[in-house]
Amino acid sequence: MSTGKTIAFVYAHPDDETFGCSYLIRQIADEGGRAVLLTATRGDAGKTGHLGEMTREQLAARRDKELDKAAEILGISVVEQLGLPDGKLKEANPVLLREKIADFLQRHQAEVVVTFPEDGLSGHPDHIVIHHAVNEVVFGGQAPSVQKLYYNQFGSYASDHSSVLRVAAGDRWEAKRQALAAHESQIWSVERVFGVLGPKVPPGHQFESFELVWERGERYPRKNEQTIYDGLL
Repeated sequence: MSTGKTIAFVYAHPDDETFGCSYLIRQIADEGGRAVLLTATRGDAGKTGHLGEMTREQLAARRDKELDKAAEILGISVVEQLGLPDGKLKEANPVLLREKIADFLQRHQAEVVVTFPEDGLSGHPDHIVIHHAVNEVVFGGQAPSVQKLYYNQFGSYASDHSSVLRVAAGDRWEAKRQALAAHESQIWSVERVFGVLGPKVPPGHQFESFELVWERGERYPRKNEQTIYDGLL
């Protein structure tokens, strides 16, 4: 099966894609689709876990390698980073950020975009900046190739006003486990969310879910979707 479709993931930090989208990304790759990733920062303001003290440049270089490894495991076709200041996206030029996101989406002719919800999932200010920037690009028609926009959705796997697509772990937990482990500098955050990584899917992580918030101009459409490709022209 080959879908021939491009799904773009736009996030703030290396590992955001792995935490929230591993099952979906691996599914896209397995079905012959194309997953492309844009990360706004290199994650150089983060912790280093058990790796010990590092300069910001050393951590950035380390996280570059970790992201490349995770992307290979998950089957991400393209990884691009903007190199904006980690932890300080609120200070970035918003027009430039939107232009960079729009350029990425158009160069790769992405039909679908996946990004953070309004609260950034964790409340991280960088996540929230990316949420609003992607919204403005997509809703404003700055990336005409895009037909659908999804937000990560955790918890009830349901929404009061829109459709929610669920992607089951199935046999994809092993890929997610390996990709999470690849982000070695962030192991404390990984274990806080998923526990100690083992062969079994952790409780509460049997699914990833994504809320459909926009489709070709319609906000919060209600549909019964089976795949992220449903309804694409």
